[in-house]
Amino acid sequence: QVQLVESGGGLVQPGGSLRLSCAASGNIFSIGPMGWYRQAPGKERELVATITSGGNTNYADSGKGRFTISRDNAKNTVYLQMNSLKPEDTAVYYCWVGARLGPLAPVRSYWGQGTQVTVSS
Repeated sequence: QVQLVESGGGLVQPGGSLRLSCAASGNIFSIGPMGWYRQAPGKERELVATITSGGNTNYADSGKGRFTISRDNAKNTVYLQMNSLKPEDTAVYYCWVGARLGPLAPVRSYWGQGTQVTVSS
């Protein structure tokens, strides 16, 4: 019902920047919060940042001051601008969306397939 297409990952040197995008499509009635999570090899998935439909943001300590989450409601898209990247930022980054498929439907979580971010010199 909901497709999340992620883009923007890749290989970058320490101190560099990347901008991730995630566009939602499908039979969507409304989208609530959106966010980004990441999972490094051997570690559990962790929150990176979230943004509410009203634009309120929340960041994990690891990304505060370096990452910026934003959204374009007209495009059903969420972005993650990552600056001053560090090797420890290396992970698969997953887009997350809370959405309703109808006015009476419950809010459910949807996940993207993930995009690899590698920070290495």
